Amino acid sequence: MSVRIHNISIDCRDTYALSGFWAQVFDCPRQPDDFPGDSEAMLLPPGGPEVLFIAVPEGKTVKNRLHLDLQPTDRTRDEEVARLLAVGAVQVDDQRRADGGGWVVLADPEGNEFCVLRSAAERAATAG
Repeated sequence: MSVRIHNISIDCRDTYALSGFWAQVFDCPRQPDDFPGDSEAMLLPPGGPEVLFIAVPEGKTVKNRLHLDLQPTDRTRDEEVARLLAVGAVQVDDQRRADGGGWVVLADPEGNEFCVLRSAAERAATAG
């Protein structure tokens, strides 16, 4: 028997606002029945599990124990980082290396960290 990930849940204060940020990240719409003030909101990113945003009263206080690693499909890592910063992400750490490897740690508007990796094309170009 095996299992699959049905959805990834993200605790947050404002489900509508945070799902709006991640809708831009994943380039997918919010569900049509999600509205401001709802206790839950859902995204269905292409090719991935559902992402469920659940309202909780407390804010984020420590480093995430689980986070997403994003790999751009149609642009470079640096282009994707610039795009995400423009839609409201904040850079937390920069682990890019001189050889082109590494990643960039960003945070969403509620402080949840995620990483942006090199694209498959970038990895292939430096494979030896």
